Amino acid sequence: MTTLLIVVFVAAYAAIAFEHPLGVNKSASALLGAGLLWTVYAMALGDPAKLNAELGESVMATAQIVFFLVGAMTIVEVVDAHDGFEVITRRIGTSSLSSLMWLVGVVTFFLSAILDNLTTAIVMVSLMRKLLARDEDRLFSAGLIIIAANAGGAWSPIGDVTTTMLWIGGQITPLAIMKGVFLPAAVSLVVPLVVIARNLRDRLVEAPAQDSGMASARTSEFERSLMFFLGLGILVAVPAFKTVTNLPPFLGVLFGLGVLWLVGDLVHRHKDDEARRPLTLAHALSRIDMGSIVFFIGILLAVATLEHAHLLTALARWLDQVVGRLDVIVILIGLASAVVDNVPLVAASMGMYSLAQYPPDHFLWEFLAYCAGTGGSILIIGSAAGVAAMGLEKIQFFWYVKKISGLALIGYLAGAAVYILEHHLFD
Repeated sequence: MTTLLIVVFVAAYAAIAFEHPLGVNKSASALLGAGLLWTVYAMALGDPAKLNAELGESVMATAQIVFFLVGAMTIVEVVDAHDGFEVITRRIGTSSLSSLMWLVGVVTFFLSAILDNLTTAIVMVSLMRKLLARDEDRLFSAGLIIIAANAGGAWSPIGDVTTTMLWIGGQITPLAIMKGVFLPAAVSLVVPLVVIARNLRDRLVEAPAQDSGMASARTSEFERSLMFFLGLGILVAVPAFKTVTNLPPFLGVLFGLGVLWLVGDLVHRHKDDEARRPLTLAHALSRIDMGSIVFFIGILLAVATLEHAHLLTALARWLDQVVGRLDVIVILIGLASAVVDNVPLVAASMGMYSLAQYPPDHFLWEFLAYCAGTGGSILIIGSAAGVAAMGLEKIQFFWYVKKISGLALIGYLAGAAVYILEHHLFD
């Protein structure tokens, strides 16, 4: 079974990577791979009760992420329909593309720590579509946003799913992770940002053509500001909602979506149906990229099979036996997170290493938070932020490999070196 599962996963992954040469949509490859992996696993397991329990667990975990993604994307679409991003775009006065990249990188880095890397990537990529007309410029900005969002999420206990897992599990504490990982995470962003900004230093910002005032005609200044700040406020409040209620983040997003829907209906209740329709949440739902949602479902379910088959745990144990050095093992886990979702990798690591042997805020846990969080930037399908940006901007896998992956890898290794040096100097 093990060999067949690996072969099917690699084949599905290759089909996703070669989406354009093959002419097969990546969502189809992901769903086919997930279906085949679960079929092989079910036939080999031969225990319907255990299979149903594991499948139910995986579906529930996947559904939580998908519901969150749908909610966040819909909120962004509602804000966009009201031209709410104009609140920010009209305040950005720089005409230099290089300066804009610096601004976007820094804002994304800190916003990701407050929200989370997935939501931040959706918001910032949507914003850049309002600022940049050239496809190439938007692709570079999306690549930078992926790196910045993952770096920002790595040093905050609520910025990435894996850091949240480690926080809830007792492996890290908020102040310690912020203090220990902030500088390495910042370095992992600054290194590629310097290169990207330098390559674009002589380019000017080319803004897209305005929509002939249509948005301004259908929404007032009050409505644009209201929906922008309410939408952003809902996304910012999700981590606090989770902390106070102990409910999963997706429920906070859906709750906020209901609030946004209610406010929108009340604000536009006096308009006629034709004027109100493009501004409704129902219309926003029709505009989100369901292809990317389906792709995300396929990827998560496929990786879940490897987790239930204990392949990831076996890999971690093999690394422990063969490599031996803890810092090298964690760096390799981070590199693996570029290929395989970082959530099951971190979950496997949490199961392998006990808190009795490695107490809270140990080098292992903090370095794991950094590596698992930033390593996913090396490939576009290595993180939720990357998958979301891939869907929003239709980024090709090999374009990202050619233009962004090398820079992300250099930043990742530079940040890792800084953390190791920092640990030896101050601990």
